[in-house]
Amino acid sequence: MEKVKVISWGLGAMGSGIAKMLTNKKDVEIVGAVDKAPFKIGKDLGEVLKLGRKMDVEVKSEFKDVIKDNKADIVILAIDSFVKNVFPCIKEIVENKMNCITIAEEMAYPYEVNKELSEEMDRLAKENGVTILGTGVNPGFVLDTLIITLSAACRKVESIRASRINDLSPFGLTVMKTQGVGTTKEEFEKGIKNGTIVGHIGFRQSIPMIAKALGLEIDEIVETREPIISNTYRETSCVKVEPGMVAGCCHIAYGKKDGKNIITLEHPQQIHPQSEGVETGDFIDIKGDSDMHLCINPETPGGIGTMAMAVNMIPLAVSSRAGLKSMIDLPIPHAIENSFVHQINYYKGE
Repeated sequence: MEKVKVISWGLGAMGSGIAKMLTNKKDVEIVGAVDKAPFKIGKDLGEVLKLGRKMDVEVKSEFKDVIKDNKADIVILAIDSFVKNVFPCIKEIVENKMNCITIAEEMAYPYEVNKELSEEMDRLAKENGVTILGTGVNPGFVLDTLIITLSAACRKVESIRASRINDLSPFGLTVMKTQGVGTTKEEFEKGIKNGTIVGHIGFRQSIPMIAKALGLEIDEIVETREPIISNTYRETSCVKVEPGMVAGCCHIAYGKKDGKNIITLEHPQQIHPQSEGVETGDFIDIKGDSDMHLCINPETPGGIGTMAMAVNMIPLAVSSRAGLKSMIDLPIPHAIENSFVHQINYYKGE
């Protein structure tokens, strides 16, 4: 392998950022790009990414048209949050014998929400000799992988409480809709009931992942969602919030055993929290022997963190044994400043 060949599928806010990051990595080549937006189809990827140069990669609307002439080692899939929606795309990717990293939140640990499709993806991946990995900044890092890693310094873990107070502003319209940003309080409550507003997508992935890694027993997951009402005007590239409207969602999940909270994860996220004096940060408290406390202030950047996790996990995913993987199945994630090919060879033991 002289270069790691990548196809970028999905060129929204996160997908475009991932593709742009890839252009600066050593021994990585983007050989194809897929997006449904009419104003992107047919354009050179360099133009879509605003690089000021051509990449000789035409953005196409269908994955099948991209792979006619361009086979890749891995596809980065950034199109949706839910297992059932990304499954057909993942199936097409692995049946063409390509690895896949997706930032779909439910794919970080999909067994809790769709056991049947998870088992099917694992079967398909093994059958075709490739790896599927769901990752991102959260789920994928802050409220699961980082907690699991921190627990390594404990002789005993009794309970975990962690929170991520972050700024939603860098994210695109899809995320804003799932958080209810820009709605009224009444619209928010209606959206929670009909399922159009879901808050943070990932608690039902992070809690089981932590529990499995640490051997903690959980018998139920209970979640609460409340609107964060803005007192100030706030605006991003895709949403405007007037005073009295919803700026975000305070979402809390409790992993319980016999009614006792064993793992508590909190995620109050909103656009421009600083406009009302809210300080962002990531906070982890592990009760055990000994107690562990971690504070990252301000928070791990959501947009950059998501892009970096997807890109930095490429060598680990490509060199992994075939199957549907989660972050606890692979080596410790890390930044990569040298050749991606060298990293793959290292993890393969070559």
